[in-house]
Amino acid sequence: MIGKITDIETMGLVDGPGMRLVVFLAGCKLRCIYCHNPETWVAGDNVREMTAEDILKLYQKYSSYYGQKGGVTFSGGEPFVQGEFLLETVKLLKENGVHVAIDTAGVADNYEEVLRLVDLVILDIKAVDVGEYQKITGYSINSFNKFLSDCKRLNKKLWLRQVIVPNINDDKNHILALKEFAKTIPNVERIELLPYHSMAKEKYEKLNLNYPLADTPDMEKERCKELENLLKD
Repeated sequence: MIGKITDIETMGLVDGPGMRLVVFLAGCKLRCIYCHNPETWVAGDNVREMTAEDILKLYQKYSSYYGQKGGVTFSGGEPFVQGEFLLETVKLLKENGVHVAIDTAGVADNYEEVLRLVDLVILDIKAVDVGEYQKITGYSINSFNKFLSDCKRLNKKLWLRQVIVPNINDDKNHILALKEFAKTIPNVERIELLPYHSMAKEKYEKLNLNYPLADTPDMEKERCKELENLLKD
């Protein structure tokens, strides 16, 4: 089976524990207004075709760097768009003792077998309010809620992440709502707030796409840290 890959990071340090091979899969149903990887929305001319064996070999090539704590993380786009390839690859990696994480927005079909196999789910929180979720993603929150419910049922280790955007969700009320939301999820290990940045503008221009946040300034990292501290109080 062939997977369509838009990018590979061999020394990832932020997408799961330890140092990791991060594989960005093409395809995504969402159209988030702050998306910084629009090139992953569809499998175009920019993709690299790989098999599960190719990914295992690449991991093994750098395995001395990954050690016992590292592993492979699948990101995107939305990894579950290529669900069959993802399942085949995750199975092969787990058969070879590799720690596997998946970075997902939880908008997926036929995901349970993969979910049972992976060691960690990095779950992207677009919004906890139904209306805001629709406004940010262009999609209903129902699929996300179903996915989260199944993560709870399977007691899957979770890291929650939310991008913080000026004038959209960078206020105390939004953060406290996220905090209350997280309290309802017993298997959460970590919550991270990611400061919005506008570095993707050039990508949108090259793809002849409208950049929805053209007039939005970058999120100040210090302000983002202050908001993150509200989660810890």
